[in-house]
Amino acid sequence: MATIIRTKETTWRVVVRRKGKYACKTFRLKTHANEWVLEAERLIDQGGEPSTKRIRKPKTLTHLIDLHIADLQAVGKTLRRSKRAVLETLKRDIGSTRIDRLNRAAIIKYGQMRAKQGAGPVTLSVDLSYLRTILVHASAVHGLEVNVETVNLARAALTHLGLIGRSHERDRRPTDNEIKALIFYFKSRPTIIPISRIVQFAIATAMRQEEICKIEWADVDFIKRIVVIRDRKDPRHKLGNHQKVPLLNLTGFDAWQLLLEQKILTGGQGRCFPYNHKSVGTAFRRERDAIGANDLRFHDLRHEATSRLFGLATV
Repeated sequence: MATIIRTKETTWRVVVRRKGKYACKTFRLKTHANEWVLEAERLIDQGGEPSTKRIRKPKTLTHLIDLHIADLQAVGKTLRRSKRAVLETLKRDIGSTRIDRLNRAAIIKYGQMRAKQGAGPVTLSVDLSYLRTILVHASAVHGLEVNVETVNLARAALTHLGLIGRSHERDRRPTDNEIKALIFYFKSRPTIIPISRIVQFAIATAMRQEEICKIEWADVDFIKRIVVIRDRKDPRHKLGNHQKVPLLNLTGFDAWQLLLEQKILTGGQGRCFPYNHKSVGTAFRRERDAIGANDLRFHDLRHEATSRLFGLATV
């Protein structure tokens, strides 16, 4: 809790009492007092000690990004891998830009540079979404003078230039011969990671690669033959988005039987498929190339699964 009192000398005396810690300081301007309160409380929430020095006003985009991350950590929120990667890219490529110079032209120039680096329309759209989030946070939480509208104007310009847009719908599905070749190839070359079983399980359940590799035996209902996928990917809300997936035998592969085979292999402890999803992806691509299906992706197995399930539903 913070108290700001105007003294007889027309200065502003601030007292912060928070989580058993105490700090006080006097300022000539009330705006400086308010800035110090926010920083002092943030440091206390992070387990540190509030500084008696005047808080320096953030000057660059990197300062705003670090402030945003610190505020999230103060309330127990952690950055997910994708968001952290985007923020690191922003800091690397445009982080040194002063806040007062982060205008429409600077953001358009950043977008053009990212496009030359190979960033696609969807990737660049995500970059600007997070950039806008950083600016909105700085304005709403800390009262900093930033121009959020510059991001909207830059987005419109980059969209007009064709550098921002929606992803193209991918309709690639593995053929029956490719699926048979994959399964045969994987089975004929036993490895630590049972790729053949994972491929079949993906088509049986329509699960993503990372989802398969994080299933816990504790989340398997052996009576109802259902597995709970925790924090399932969703464009609007991921944390707490737990979904139940039935383990069926409708796509040509028996999900329940495949999981029982994994139970024998793992002893029913820990994760059902205890492998790094990146290693699974690497092994899949290596064997995919070996059978000549170079343009096939693991995610295409999900397309195949949903297509088969949809076909059953319309029969």
